[in-house]
Amino acid sequence: AHGNEPSHHIAYLYNYTGQPWKTQQRIRQIMDTLASDKPDGLAGNDDLGQMSAWYLFSSLGFYPVTPTSLTYVIGAPQLPNVVMHLPNGNSWQVEAKGLSEQNQYIGSIQLNGVPLRRSYLTHAEIMAGGKLSITMQAEPNKKWATAVRDRPQIQALNVGI
Repeated sequence: AHGNEPSHHIAYLYNYTGQPWKTQQRIRQIMDTLASDKPDGLAGNDDLGQMSAWYLFSSLGFYPVTPTSLTYVIGAPQLPNVVMHLPNGNSWQVEAKGLSEQNQYIGSIQLNGVPLRRSYLTHAEIMAGGKLSITMQAEPNKKWATAVRDRPQIQALNVGI
């Protein structure tokens, strides 16, 4: 039920199970079928901008599934090249090499020229600036980010109840 904001994280949960290619496929499906550049181009009501925020983050290729963890789960970029100018003066670039209708899966990722084997980014990495270079391909890479150490971690919240 992607049109209901409490469900926005669901497509990204495959990363937590070591199956990030399923997240990538689902993100592409949602973008292709539930979003457009028409007046009714978002699935559901854009309450406080959540639909738009999901769309923007997902277009960049990552999403804050649990914002308080200061991590972003990697999905599937929908734009070939984006540069964000951060408030601290740094720039963050996301490049999706080979992105096309057929190439919807991540083949490999480099963060500042170093292979990234995990399926998440940290807020500190983004704020430090740099370049996330993602090579896209037509077939799922079922070896990337499957190990437990390469998955985002579930953050427990102790509220003292």
